[in-house]
Amino acid sequence: MKREAFVMVHVGQSTESQRNLQYGIETRSWGFPAWKPEYRSARPRFAVLATGVAPRVPLEVWLAQRITLYLFEVRANFFAGQAPHWPDEEAENTVKYPVRFGIEPLAVIRDVSLGEQGPLGLAGSDAVRRSGIERGIGKLCDLDPQPLLDAAGIPADWARQRRVPLNHTPGFTAEQVEAPKAPKRRRRGAGFVSDPKKRKAIELHAEDMAVAHYERQGWAVERIGKPYDLHCTRAREERRVEVKGTTGAATSVDLTINEVEHARNPRHTVDLYVVSDISVDVRSPDYATSGGRVTHLEDWSPAEEDLRPRSFEYRLPLTD
Repeated sequence: MKREAFVMVHVGQSTESQRNLQYGIETRSWGFPAWKPEYRSARPRFAVLATGVAPRVPLEVWLAQRITLYLFEVRANFFAGQAPHWPDEEAENTVKYPVRFGIEPLAVIRDVSLGEQGPLGLAGSDAVRRSGIERGIGKLCDLDPQPLLDAAGIPADWARQRRVPLNHTPGFTAEQVEAPKAPKRRRRGAGFVSDPKKRKAIELHAEDMAVAHYERQGWAVERIGKPYDLHCTRAREERRVEVKGTTGAATSVDLTINEVEHARNPRHTVDLYVVSDISVDVRSPDYATSGGRVTHLEDWSPAEEDLRPRSFEYRLPLTD
C-alpha cells in the first residue's frame, strides 16, 4: 500500500497531559510547544497520539512494551495559535502550544505492541519515543497505514480515498481516555464548552462575524435561530445560513438531524459558516471574544460519508 505522512505524538501520563488529551479530542485540536522547519511544508494525512508508556527507557525496554494509540485523520494543517486553548494554557493565561492542527477521531487501538511486529513498525514506534523525549513535539514520518487501519477495523481501500468516510469509522470520545488520575469529562461534541455563558459568547461571536460578512456582500440579514441561524435576502435571492463557532480547529461540527435535513432540502439554498480558533478571555466576566478563522461553504449539503451518528432513537417492541 502507498505510504502516507503521519504525525506521531507521545502524550504523557500526568493528570495535566491526560486532561489536555481529553480536551484535544473534544475540540478536535492538537498542538506542540515549538515550531520545527519541517512543519512549514508538511501535509500529514494521519496523526497518532500515543499514551501509556514512559519514553525515557532503553530501546530494548521500549520495544518490549505495549501502548494505547488514538488514530486521527488530519483535517486542518499546521497553523499558529493566537490564544490560550487547552486547560493548562487558560490556567496560566499563556499560549504554551502555538503549533496547532485539526484532528478528526477515527479509532482507539489499545494494547499495541511497540515492537517491529506491531502496527507502528520500528519507524513509527521510534517516532513516538522521540516525541516523548522532546516534550511531546510531533515527529513526521511516512508509514504504510494498512497495519493501523487493520488494527482499527477500517477497510484498507478507504486509505486510498481523499478522506476516510466518517459514517463507517468507530470514532471515540474524551470519556474513552484511560486516565485514572484525570477528571472525567462528559463528551458533548466537537468544541463543546461546559460553561453556558462562555459557550454563548463563542456562538454570538461567530454569528456576528457571519452577519458582517453577508452585510458586506449586500444581503439583508435576519437572525432566526431555528431551524437555521441567519436568513439572508438580496433582491429576489434568498439564502439560509447555519453558523458554528469553536475555539478549536476547523475539522468537524455537531449537527442536529433537523439541521441536516434542512440543508439537504433542494428547495433551500443553505450555507455553512464556521468560525474556528476563536480567542476567549476567560478572565473577563463576560468572556470577551476576538479573532477566528473562517471556513465558508456555499450551497452546502452534508454528504452521508461526512456524517457520523452519535446517538439513535430506539423504538421499543409493541406490548399489550
